[in-house]
Amino acid sequence: MADQGLFKIEKEGFVTWLILNRPEKRNTMTFEFFEELTKLFDQFDRDPEVRVVVIRAEGKSFTAGLDLVAAEAFLGDGSASHREWVRRKIEKIQESINAIERCRKPVIAAIHGHCVGGGVDLTSACDIRIAARDALFSIRETRIGIIADIGTLQRLPSIIGQGRFRELALTGRDFTAQEALTMGYITRICDEGKDLVNEAAQLAKEIAGLPPLAVQGVKEVANYSRDNGICQGLKYVAQKNAAVVPNEDMMEAVTAFLEKRKPDFKGR
Repeated sequence: MADQGLFKIEKEGFVTWLILNRPEKRNTMTFEFFEELTKLFDQFDRDPEVRVVVIRAEGKSFTAGLDLVAAEAFLGDGSASHREWVRRKIEKIQESINAIERCRKPVIAAIHGHCVGGGVDLTSACDIRIAARDALFSIRETRIGIIADIGTLQRLPSIIGQGRFRELALTGRDFTAQEALTMGYITRICDEGKDLVNEAAQLAKEIAGLPPLAVQGVKEVANYSRDNGICQGLKYVAQKNAAVVPNEDMMEAVTAFLEKRKPDFKGR
C-alpha cells in the first residue's frame, strides 16, 4: 500500500484502489487534491499492471465536495486579473476530472455517505458507480450560488437523461442511493460499507480478468460515440478493431475454450 497523503493506493493483482484519505475533513477537495488526481490517473493510464481502478473513501463520507477554505481563494478582489486567474484555475481543476474519463482503464466509484458537489463531478466521470444504501448525493453548488463547473452539467445528462438531470441541478436537492439506482446513476446498492468494498472488488476483478485491449477499446469507443454521434462512432470502432484484430488475447480465448481452462490474457 502506498500512502500519498490525500490518497492511499492499494493494489490487488491488476486492480488498483484509489482511496480518498482525508476522513477528518470528510474528504473535501483542495487544490492539491485535484493536482494529485491528475498525476495519479495519468500514471494509471500508462501502467500496464493497472487494468481497473476503484475509487473509494475512508471515513463517514465519500466526499463533502470542495474544501471551503480553498474556495476562499476564488473571492479575490474582483479585478480583471483575478477573474482571469479564476478562469484558468477552474480549467486546471476540470482537467483533473477529465483525467479520470481520459484514462483508458475502467474506473469504478464505490460511494458511501455524502457525495456532494465535486463528488458528483468526480463520480460522473467514472465508468461504473455503485453505492452503499446510506449514500446521499447532491449537486450542491446551486444552493450556494455557484454553477457546477467541473463536469456534472456536461456528463450527468447522458447518464440519467435531461429531465431528471435538470430537476437535480436546478434544485440542488439531496437524492438517495435508491433514487440514484432508479434513475441509473448507480448500478448496484449494497447494505453496508464492507459489502460495498466486496462488491466493488468482485466487479473490478471480473473486468480485470478480461482482455485488456478489448476492455479499454470499449471505454474509448463508448466515450467517442457519446461525444461524436452514432455514425462517427461506427467509423471509429471499425478503425479500432482493424488496429487490434487479430491479437494474442483472441488466440488465447479460443485456446482456453478448447482446452477447457481459464484464459490468461496479457493485453497483447
